[in-house]
Amino acid sequence: MSEAEIEGGCNCGSVRYRVAGAPLAVAVCHCSNCRRQSGSAFSVNIVVRADAMELTGELTTYEDRDTESGAPVLRQFCATCSSPIQSLSAASPKIAIVKAGTADDPARFTPAVHVWTASALPWVEIPAGLPQFERNAP
Repeated sequence: MSEAEIEGGCNCGSVRYRVAGAPLAVAVCHCSNCRRQSGSAFSVNIVVRADAMELTGELTTYEDRDTESGAPVLRQFCATCSSPIQSLSAASPKIAIVKAGTADDPARFTPAVHVWTASALPWVEIPAGLPQFERNAP
């Protein structure tokens, strides 16, 4: 695997993915929907071109309609172990938002931006100098 490829999968191994090309961005999202899906204070996401992603295995999809734009976000997870894998936004159909924790080598993906900081939990410290946006990045 080259540095410009990303591979990963779910907890049980039923779902695997490969992304050709480097990420478009690595972002931390503090929105309440991402918090709930990740089961944590925020979600670390690898933003990639949707057409560069290849998936094997069975995914289950939850259609999240509680979005600012009103456009649904398809939150996809392993049908066997329920590990969240990716989110696909109808508002941005050319990108896939991959959960960084599912990458085989997640240490490669240092967040470069924080979004939805208006809903960040008060005890989360965002590193100084990183761009941050109260809602989505422009």
